[in-house]
Amino acid sequence: MKIVIIGGTGLIGSKTVERLRRRGHEVVAASPNTGVDTITGEGLAGALAGCDVVVDLANSPSFEDKAVLEFFETSGRNLLAAEKAAGVRHHIALSVVGTERLLESGYFRGKLAQEKLIKAGGVPYTIVHSTQFMEFLGGIAQSGTVGDRVYLSPAYVQPIASDDVADAMAEVALDAPVNGTIEIAGPERVRLSDLVARYLRAMGDSRKVEPDPEARYFGARLDDGSLVSDNNPRLGRITFKDWFATAPRK
Repeated sequence: MKIVIIGGTGLIGSKTVERLRRRGHEVVAASPNTGVDTITGEGLAGALAGCDVVVDLANSPSFEDKAVLEFFETSGRNLLAAEKAAGVRHHIALSVVGTERLLESGYFRGKLAQEKLIKAGGVPYTIVHSTQFMEFLGGIAQSGTVGDRVYLSPAYVQPIASDDVADAMAEVALDAPVNGTIEIAGPERVRLSDLVARYLRAMGDSRKVEPDPEARYFGARLDDGSLVSDNNPRLGRITFKDWFATAPRK
């Protein structure tokens, strides 16, 4: 089976490519640096020729509200049109648990626009909602940093390791489309401020985390249900302790 991974050279993409190739499938790792650009359309027709499944893992290079929306709308339209022309049988996209609950954030408005395009696009699809990646904890800490303090919401999160995400994406790529949404999450539910404090201590970082219910998560105020899944998610196997033991130190 031929599978095209859009964003196939990124964190999740490269791991998903590896898993599917190990299973003997023809996998194309598509990204602008391999000559495939979903914004301009360059290389799309050639990459999708004879393709059975497309997994869209591309992400906006900018989190600015207008740029994010334009990225997901333009990329989505171009990709879905090329898939229809090529006769692709299954479109898969990675999105975020809580997207529809966090529309104060321009990023989540962009993701919701992407999902609406997919649902109306005419290609059989599966949308995978994932909780936050453990690999993003450093960036989350930085987003709340003021001086030597880190102000973060104490709302619950259920972070998932990128290896568990890639496992799930590979499985979905080999399954039939559900024409709906499935959810994946990490095995542990913990408060965001507590988890980031634990991460910083383990990294030897002296910044102090201050729980703040009004602290924004990329523009959105959180509550205890914003970023977790109660929709029978597929649970990853990697705990924070296990992930941190092998995570690269930067």
